[in-house]
Amino acid sequence: MTLSRDVLERLKAAAGTGGWSEDAGEIAPHLVEWRERYRGATALMLKPANTAAVADIVRVAAETRTALVPQGGNTGLVGGQIPNANGAEVLLSLKRMTRVRAVDALANTMTVDAGCILADVQAEADAAGRLFPLSLASEGSATIGGLVSTNAGGTGVLAYGNMRELVLGIEAVLPSGEVWDGLSGLRKDNTGYDLKQLFVGAEGTLGVVTGAVLKLFAKPAAIETAIAAVPSVEAAVELLAFAQARAAGRVTAFELMPRRGLEFVLAHIPGARDPLAAAYPWYVLMDVSLSSVAQTGAARDVLADAAGASLIVDGVVAQSLAQTQAFWRLRDAMSEAQKPEGGSLKHDVSVPISAIPRFIAEATAAVEKLIPGARPVPFGHVGDGNIHFNISQPKGADKAAFLARLDVVARAVHDIVASHGGSISAEHGIGQAKVDEITRYKSSTAIETMRAVKRALDPLGLMNPGKVVHT
Repeated sequence: MTLSRDVLERLKAAAGTGGWSEDAGEIAPHLVEWRERYRGATALMLKPANTAAVADIVRVAAETRTALVPQGGNTGLVGGQIPNANGAEVLLSLKRMTRVRAVDALANTMTVDAGCILADVQAEADAAGRLFPLSLASEGSATIGGLVSTNAGGTGVLAYGNMRELVLGIEAVLPSGEVWDGLSGLRKDNTGYDLKQLFVGAEGTLGVVTGAVLKLFAKPAAIETAIAAVPSVEAAVELLAFAQARAAGRVTAFELMPRRGLEFVLAHIPGARDPLAAAYPWYVLMDVSLSSVAQTGAARDVLADAAGASLIVDGVVAQSLAQTQAFWRLRDAMSEAQKPEGGSLKHDVSVPISAIPRFIAEATAAVEKLIPGARPVPFGHVGDGNIHFNISQPKGADKAAFLARLDVVARAVHDIVASHGGSISAEHGIGQAKVDEITRYKSSTAIETMRAVKRALDPLGLMNPGKVVHT
């Protein structure tokens, strides 16, 4: 299916000078996601520079019944930002919208365009003497609009919450082309429905997020980073509660890493070094944030006390910024390092923290039974129950045949997640990958309510169709 030349010209005019591209070479990188699982097609990529241009584009799309697929930094992992393959959808990139509209250090807020890159927002907050705590491996390319639209999590959720907790206000273009200005920095506003929360996690299916008011925090006086070896996942979970008690709530990151995943990083990531002298089955990477220099040594004290309680078998506190960065590189590269090992089946799930050990044990056994020789690599955010249960193919296996087992393996893993009262999508969203799967795990009432919201706001079904929920 192709779009008419008249429609394309009207959309280009709405986007304005420099606001569009028909160059196949420029568009190509935007049509495939990082895992290369989803590939799309489009005749036109729109690149508006401001909210007014987005509104003009959406009005033309509504008038011409043209489907739009919003995209930020193209770092999503479930295909929510990729158009379908029939070429009938137009890609709407927000990456030119990079203006920091306001920073209010006294109110601890920052107002930004949707195309601002997360790392730039972090730097802007730092320059103002504040902290924007959202942090994830793709922060050098992920944009605020995409992070809002997927309700991104990352490594700081334990202390600061996910994007839903970090957004005070939103500006969005509705499917009609109207602009809803919800850019309020108020902490308290009890005047009816909290409309901004409709757009957080909606993946562009209810409108296009064009701006956001972000919540800032006081910068810690210092952050101490430690790696501890633990004998089991059970010990890791116990260590979390132990550390939180010992550090008086100052544990701001707590990540689980298996030895297998660490070995992948050591083998494939240049400069990576084993953090401890011996190899252990499981590791925890922990940040302790200090509110004053008087608390210096808190991470060391946590490790010493944990060793005395037999919760850890070894550990080390980073002694420099370079060592801190090296420790975090081990964790951040865990997904990247799986690529050279062949096919990988990935599951972004969450369970109650106390259920993490049982889930990992049960899911590992189920996968190894389904695919003998498969190599599970469960890692992630113990502090909020989010485990990335990835599975690398058996050594020497056929990659295509292994990847073809995705649905069978996902069903087994997700059924175990459900048995523990968990979620089949913790932070990556639904996108294309799980749009059918959620109907198995969410109630019919929940699904129909989501469909009702979609129909009410987007009756023509033009905003990122086929993502999150089928109508």
